[in-house]
Amino acid sequence: MTEQVDTPRAQDLVVWMDDSVVVIDKPTGLLSLPDGYDSSRSHLRSLLEPQLGRLWIVHRLDRETSGLIVMARTAQAHRSLNLQFDRGEVEKRYLGVMSGYPSWDSLRLELPLRVNGDRRHRTVPDPSRGKPARSDFQVLARRQGYAWISAVLHTGRTHQIRAHSAALGHPLLGDWLYARGKDVSHPSLNRLGLHAAYLCFTHPELSVLLSFTAPLPNDLAVLDPP
Repeated sequence: MTEQVDTPRAQDLVVWMDDSVVVIDKPTGLLSLPDGYDSSRSHLRSLLEPQLGRLWIVHRLDRETSGLIVMARTAQAHRSLNLQFDRGEVEKRYLGVMSGYPSWDSLRLELPLRVNGDRRHRTVPDPSRGKPARSDFQVLARRQGYAWISAVLHTGRTHQIRAHSAALGHPLLGDWLYARGKDVSHPSLNRLGLHAAYLCFTHPELSVLLSFTAPLPNDLAVLDPP
């Protein structure tokens, strides 16, 4: 049975927009890209394009991850943003909720990852065949049974934060795909505990830095954030 999500209004998602780009605060449950098995499910382009016109996808968030996405409104802006992402010039910062109590306060993890690496289509650590992946983690607060962390990505592998968190022995709350026997449940949380909170990139036309923040949605805010 397909999980249903209330379809948000397009105008409620727009954080900032001009003729070149649009920045979206994506709610949890909304796809970034079309579903390959169910084309009827709403995704960002199907929701936004009727009002905003043609849009180009630059990057994506998992369905259950909330937060900031930039989309291009012209082919030229699309090329510019793709180049920035490829060069690692875009700053992305996530807030997440790790299960357990990390013993470290800050940590840089450089662990190659291989996408679609097992029968469950997970991203798996693979030092020999994986692609380079680097994540910087910082513990912001420790609570009862979990810890608030920030994560800065220096590469953009699929499920990078989820795979790296699990490799550290602290999968994200709600992440049953990567739990591997860990208890990632919380009575107040019914989805993945991950939010794309900060995004900074260079405007494709104006060549000025733009930075955006997205507040925690209510379902994460109840977990006593720092």
